[in-house]
Amino acid sequence: MTSPLQQTFQKSLERLDPQQERYVAGLVDAILTGAQTAGASDVHLVPDRRGLQMDWRIDGVLQPVAHFADVAPNVIARLKVLAQLLTYRTDVPQEGRILNRNGSLESSLQAAPAQAPPSRLKPELQHQDDTSVVEMRLSTFPTLYGEKAVVRLFVGSGRYRRLDDLGLPAHLADEWRRLITSTNGVLLISGPAGSGKTTTLYASLRDILDHSPERRSIVSLEDPIEAEVPGVAQSQVNATAGFDYARGLRSVLRQDPEVIMVGEIRDRETAETVFQASLSGHLVLTSFHAGSSAEAVSRVSDLGVEPYLLRSGLLGVLSQRLLRRLCSCATACDDPQQSLALPVTDFHVPAGCEQCDGTGYAGRMLIAELLHPDAGDVARSILARADAARIEQQAVNAGMETLFSQACRAVEQGDTSPAEVRRVFGTRRTE
Repeated sequence: MTSPLQQTFQKSLERLDPQQERYVAGLVDAILTGAQTAGASDVHLVPDRRGLQMDWRIDGVLQPVAHFADVAPNVIARLKVLAQLLTYRTDVPQEGRILNRNGSLESSLQAAPAQAPPSRLKPELQHQDDTSVVEMRLSTFPTLYGEKAVVRLFVGSGRYRRLDDLGLPAHLADEWRRLITSTNGVLLISGPAGSGKTTTLYASLRDILDHSPERRSIVSLEDPIEAEVPGVAQSQVNATAGFDYARGLRSVLRQDPEVIMVGEIRDRETAETVFQASLSGHLVLTSFHAGSSAEAVSRVSDLGVEPYLLRSGLLGVLSQRLLRRLCSCATACDDPQQSLALPVTDFHVPAGCEQCDGTGYAGRMLIAELLHPDAGDVARSILARADAARIEQQAVNAGMETLFSQACRAVEQGDTSPAEVRRVFGTRRTE
């Protein structure tokens, strides 16, 4: 059965003539524009023995959209041209960037229109990005039947631009705003891949730019740069050239920064340099792959960061997840088995309609927990190298509401379903 999403995409192809010379260029344009319109975060193009299977990741879940026959190499080649990659190298992975400016695709190497220096811009325009530009990252990878391509559409350059746009609970948003006004310390954003960490980092930088009473020196180290933020000196690391996070951060410290954004902590050297920078008068915002705020603290400690350094430098840990929202077609359910062992009494389950493309969900919601290292006995647990469970319990005793508790409350409020909570958190957690 053809889904509404597949039908919509097929309609967009009706104006294309496979016999025309620019058919592949038009097809790629339809793919990227359609994915953007549908709110997809990723486009997957996977070659098989019959052609090219295309899926879009929407609200965190892959949705089959179309299958193309006999055009797989041409589609991948067109994407590589847009990203300024080597079209003749099909045997090695490659990465590049593509811009969609006002509906016109261009490569990352095509220069944007020149802008006046910040001092000559009107005050109300100094910190505003070009919302007409959508940035994408292309990654290619050799497989059995040809090159696979994944295009990431960066939402950081789209609608979620400010802290108010993220949907953080009001009290957490206010507390996070207070923390990002600090002059030194480390603010850590944790979560698994695809949980919106980078989007929150960018929104935090824009908030700092908007609300700082005076001009501040702000720099970033990223891999890759996912969105342009005017007012921030952004740099992209290049591991093959020896320019990794640790080396870049050491050099950045000699650039007289006040605020530093490090895309991700990946190793002990980067972690130690981040915390040493925070103790020398710098505010550092960074991200870390971990399932919860307490787990992030424990894992950074496991990297070898000394407890006193971790305790002294850490200002707060924001851990977040994205849950799909139930569509208005959802129905109430009283079958205990459908609760999937969650501690809930009232809940709804997805039904599916044309409005939600039959998925039962429409959009996503953000849930987050904020761990304060100074709260209660948390500091003592950090100094004692306690495990994540102990740190989380101390944080809960001090008033932190866990991500799982928030997810269960969202189920009881009818915002999401037990199945979605289990998809995101797994089947092991029951409290």
